[in-house]
Amino acid sequence: MTGADYKLALAALFTTITLISSGCHSGDPQAATKNTGASAPAAKSVRVVPATERSIARTVTAPGTLAADEQASLSFKVPGRLSTLSVDLGSFVRKGQMIAQLETKEYTGRLNQAEAGLQQARVRLGLPPQGDDDSVATENTSLVRQARAVLDEARLNHERAVRLVREGVQPQAELDRTDSALKVADSKYQDAVEEVRNRQGILVQRRSEVALARQQLAETTLYAPFDGAVRERKAAIGEYFIAGAPVATIVRLHPLRLRIEVPEREAQGVRIGLPARVTVEGDPSVYSGRVARLSPAFEEQSRTLIIEAEVDNQQGRLRPGSFAKAELQTSTSQGVVTVPAAALVTFAGIQKVFTVKDGKSLERPVVVGRREADWVEIAEGLKAGELVVVSPGNLMTGQPVNVER
Repeated sequence: MTGADYKLALAALFTTITLISSGCHSGDPQAATKNTGASAPAAKSVRVVPATERSIARTVTAPGTLAADEQASLSFKVPGRLSTLSVDLGSFVRKGQMIAQLETKEYTGRLNQAEAGLQQARVRLGLPPQGDDDSVATENTSLVRQARAVLDEARLNHERAVRLVREGVQPQAELDRTDSALKVADSKYQDAVEEVRNRQGILVQRRSEVALARQQLAETTLYAPFDGAVRERKAAIGEYFIAGAPVATIVRLHPLRLRIEVPEREAQGVRIGLPARVTVEGDPSVYSGRVARLSPAFEEQSRTLIIEAEVDNQQGRLRPGSFAKAELQTSTSQGVVTVPAAALVTFAGIQKVFTVKDGKSLERPVVVGRREADWVEIAEGLKAGELVVVSPGNLMTGQPVNVER
């Protein structure tokens, strides 16, 4: 390409750029409107209601796990072979109901043997074989009465011998003999008293053996200590059990115990006796309860207060081990601003309502507090009496609106 041709090409390019630039900056207002602008949004009919003040209860909600108020692992105090088992997993039991029983033949024999020994001990003390009164006067027993009679005779013989020796009728040897006989009779009397006391001790021992044998026989039967249900069965008929081996585990189903942890900042109004509303996952019902126990101190690591609530379960619909939530009403707030739940809009995590100003909608970011089915608490961003749009839908801020009357 020659120098002249190069100059001609540059001139043609410059001309083309100039024409394009002049076309883009055309002064035609209609063309500009078509290319860059859109028509203004149309007015929308809306319904408005005023934000209202109301008194609402301040609540604390915390999760927890339901547990049985009481749980007992039942076992026999005596060894033996299981002969009867009247419950199984899930069986409902009443306090005092028989759970299981061991074979009783051996323990019945022990009781009969102990009772025979008791009767023998009573007879040796001069008491009738049957009876509950084991009291006896030592001096009234035949053994002591006999020894007492011998002692009295020996004392009279000794006194007579002393008189006769003084009178010279009998020799001194006779006095010595009666003196020895008196000492022997006195010793035998003391032995008789000690023997009676020993027999009284044996009688007390036999009475204790009977009570022990009767108690062991009674303990071959296992009873429910409270109303509840069988959580676990650990026995089979014919199995031999040592003392203390578990047979079954039962739990009390009413009331249940709910253990929850409440943060320190929300625990100020919690007190014993405070009512609780308890809900369980998968169950739409609300169960009543009350705060029964409070920890005396906060947990240092989590800064929470441990609370135990008793939950009513008379119908038996709740089960220990279920995950639950408790709502505790700690106080009542006055003058809380609320709006209908349908007035609240949530977009990208931002909560807002729409108000009307000068015939146009105005978006108002708000901070939401407690929620109910048909209303929402507005903690910040709105005052009582201000009109808010109900069900704003796709309403945009600045859009003209017609308020329905």
